[in-house]
Amino acid sequence: MKSSSHSHAHDNAAEPLAELTSRLRQKSRRITGPRQSILDLLRQHRHPMTNKEIHAALGKGDCDLATIYRSMHLLEEMGMVKRFDFGDGTARFELVTGDAHAHHHHLVCTCCADIVEIDDCFADELEKRVAAAHGFKSVTHKLEFFGVCPECQKQGHSHEQTKRARRKPCGC
Repeated sequence: MKSSSHSHAHDNAAEPLAELTSRLRQKSRRITGPRQSILDLLRQHRHPMTNKEIHAALGKGDCDLATIYRSMHLLEEMGMVKRFDFGDGTARFELVTGDAHAHHHHLVCTCCADIVEIDDCFADELEKRVAAAHGFKSVTHKLEFFGVCPECQKQGHSHEQTKRARRKPCGC
């Protein structure tokens, strides 16, 4: 599975590492080397990453996979990361920030699992109509798009191949 190489205009506005570690301290959590490395990595990448991708990106010696799983569970409980499930049985995590990047959607390649972030949210009006029609308040939504990226198309992969594979990336 290849990782996304897409960058975002607001990447340079990422929350400073010192502020992230301060959030851990405020909740009486230790600032361990692995936690600091994970937060720094997520702060730089700004797209959902699997535990294994985090492990590979950190390099050997920073921390083992079990530590990453425990750390991600803790960071999720603290509301510092958000878990995404793109239907392939693999959890992905993204840093929760307070900037305009906070609410966005994803376009996921069903072949290679490349992720493109979509900052436009056209579902706000639909959200309001659904809430009003059913008497709900505080309605939110999650919306993800799936398809075959241009690179996988060049390699001859199709949507039908990935549908038969139950949306598990084919690894092209």
